[in-house]
Amino acid sequence: MVKQYETVFIVTPVLSEDQMKETVQKYTDFLTNHGAEIVHAHNWGMKKLAYPIRKKSTGFYYLIEFKAEPSLIAELEITYKRDERLLRFLTVSLDKHAIAYNAKKRAAKKEAPAETEQAPAAEPQPVAAQPEPVAEN
Repeated sequence: MVKQYETVFIVTPVLSEDQMKETVQKYTDFLTNHGAEIVHAHNWGMKKLAYPIRKKSTGFYYLIEFKAEPSLIAELEITYKRDERLLRFLTVSLDKHAIAYNAKKRAAKKEAPAETEQAPAAEPQPVAAQPEPVAEN
Protein backbone atom coordinates (compact mmCIF):
# COMPACT_ATOMS: atom_id res chain seq x y z
CA MET A 1 0.00 0.00 0.00
CA VAL A 2 1.49 3.31 -1.08
CA LYS A 3 1.44 6.05 1.56
CA GLN A 4 2.44 9.68 1.41
CA TYR A 5 5.39 10.86 3.50
CA GLU A 6 7.22 14.05 4.25
CA THR A 7 10.88 14.10 5.18
CA VAL A 8 12.91 17.06 6.37
CA PHE A 9 16.66 16.93 6.81
CA ILE A 10 19.27 19.42 7.96
CA VAL A 11 22.55 19.48 6.06
CA THR A 12 25.75 20.78 7.66
CA PRO A 13 26.47 24.43 6.82
CA VAL A 14 30.15 23.86 5.95
CA LEU A 15 29.21 22.47 2.53
CA SER A 16 29.36 24.60 -0.58
CA GLU A 17 26.19 25.27 -2.59
CA ASP A 18 27.18 22.57 -5.12
CA GLN A 19 27.80 20.00 -2.38
CA MET A 20 24.43 20.86 -0.85
CA LYS A 21 22.68 20.33 -4.20
CA GLU A 22 24.59 17.07 -4.67
CA THR A 23 23.41 15.83 -1.27
CA VAL A 24 19.79 16.68 -2.04
CA GLN A 25 20.08 15.05 -5.47
CA LYS A 26 21.44 11.89 -3.82
CA TYR A 27 18.29 11.51 -1.73
CA THR A 28 15.83 12.41 -4.47
CA ASP A 29 17.57 9.86 -6.72
CA PHE A 30 17.48 7.29 -3.91
CA LEU A 31 13.73 7.77 -3.56
CA THR A 32 12.96 7.62 -7.27
CA ASN A 33 15.25 4.62 -7.82
CA HIS A 34 13.37 2.73 -5.10
CA GLY A 35 9.96 3.38 -6.65
CA ALA A 36 8.90 6.52 -4.79
CA GLU A 37 7.10 9.37 -6.51
CA ILE A 38 8.30 12.86 -5.53
CA VAL A 39 5.24 15.03 -4.94
CA HIS A 40 7.01 18.22 -3.85
CA ALA A 41 10.50 19.32 -2.84
CA HIS A 42 11.36 22.62 -1.19
CA ASN A 43 14.64 24.18 -0.10
CA TRP A 44 14.06 26.13 3.11
CA GLY A 45 17.57 27.52 2.97
CA MET A 46 19.98 28.15 5.82
CA LYS A 47 18.35 28.62 9.21
CA LYS A 48 19.59 29.04 12.75
CA LEU A 49 19.23 25.93 14.89
CA ALA A 50 17.44 26.08 18.24
CA TYR A 51 20.50 24.48 19.87
CA PRO A 52 23.95 23.49 18.60
CA ILE A 53 24.27 20.12 16.87
CA ARG A 54 27.84 18.82 16.43
CA LYS A 55 29.06 22.34 17.29
CA LYS A 56 27.08 23.84 14.40
CA SER A 57 24.55 26.61 15.06
CA THR A 58 23.06 26.77 11.52
CA GLY A 59 22.10 24.30 8.82
CA PHE A 60 20.51 23.95 5.38
CA TYR A 61 16.93 22.69 5.69
CA TYR A 62 15.35 20.70 2.87
CA LEU A 63 11.86 19.16 2.65
CA ILE A 64 10.76 16.35 0.33
CA GLU A 65 7.16 15.14 0.09
CA PHE A 66 6.79 11.76 -1.62
CA LYS A 67 4.63 8.66 -2.10
CA ALA A 68 6.24 5.31 -1.35
CA GLU A 69 5.83 1.88 0.15
CA PRO A 70 6.28 1.80 3.96
CA SER A 71 9.24 -0.60 3.65
CA LEU A 72 11.26 2.12 1.90
CA ILE A 73 11.30 4.37 4.99
CA ALA A 74 13.58 2.06 6.97
CA GLU A 75 16.09 1.97 4.09
CA LEU A 76 15.92 5.74 3.69
CA GLU A 77 16.58 6.39 7.36
CA ILE A 78 19.52 3.96 7.40
CA THR A 79 20.97 5.91 4.47
CA TYR A 80 20.41 9.16 6.40
CA LYS A 81 22.21 7.78 9.46
CA ARG A 82 25.25 6.76 7.40
CA ASP A 83 25.68 10.22 5.87
CA GLU A 84 27.98 12.52 7.85
CA ARG A 85 26.69 15.58 5.99
CA LEU A 86 23.27 15.34 7.68
CA LEU A 87 22.84 16.83 11.14
CA ARG A 88 19.23 15.72 11.71
CA PHE A 89 16.31 14.22 9.80
CA LEU A 90 12.65 13.50 10.39
CA THR A 91 10.27 11.45 8.26
CA VAL A 92 6.54 11.43 8.98
CA SER A 93 3.56 9.72 7.38
CA LEU A 94 0.89 12.17 6.21
CA ASP A 95 -2.79 11.57 6.84
CA LYS A 96 -5.50 12.75 4.45
CA HIS A 97 -5.87 16.08 6.27
CA ALA A 98 -2.15 16.85 6.06
CA ILE A 99 -2.09 15.93 2.37
CA ALA A 100 -5.04 18.25 1.67
CA TYR A 101 -3.46 21.05 3.73
CA ASN A 102 -0.13 20.77 1.88
CA ALA A 103 -1.86 20.75 -1.52
CA LYS A 104 -3.95 23.80 -0.56
CA LYS A 105 -0.87 25.63 0.71
CA ARG A 106 1.06 24.94 -2.52
CA ALA A 107 -1.90 26.06 -4.65
CA ALA A 108 -2.22 29.31 -2.69
CA LYS A 109 1.51 29.95 -3.04
CA LYS A 110 1.31 29.52 -6.82
CA GLU A 111 -1.70 31.85 -7.13
CA ALA A 112 -0.28 34.65 -4.94
CA PRO A 113 2.54 35.70 -7.32
CA ALA A 114 0.17 35.59 -10.31
CA GLU A 115 -2.28 37.97 -8.62
CA THR A 116 0.39 40.49 -7.66
CA GLU A 117 1.79 40.56 -11.19
CA GLN A 118 -1.61 41.27 -12.78
CA ALA A 119 -2.85 43.91 -10.35
CA PRO A 120 -1.23 47.29 -10.96
CA ALA A 121 0.12 48.99 -7.89
CA ALA A 122 -2.29 51.61 -6.64
CA GLU A 123 -0.88 55.12 -6.54
CA PRO A 124 -1.12 56.60 -3.07
CA GLN A 125 -3.52 59.53 -3.13
CA PRO A 126 -2.41 62.69 -1.35
CA VAL A 127 -4.46 63.41 1.72
CA ALA A 128 -5.97 66.86 1.73
CA ALA A 129 -4.84 68.89 4.70
CA GLN A 130 -7.74 69.71 6.96
CA PRO A 131 -7.78 73.15 8.55
CA GLU A 132 -7.22 73.17 12.27
CA PRO A 133 -10.16 74.35 14.30
CA VAL A 134 -9.72 77.89 15.61
CA ALA A 135 -10.44 78.30 19.30
CA GLU A 136 -12.56 81.35 20.08
CA ASN A 137 -11.89 83.27 23.29
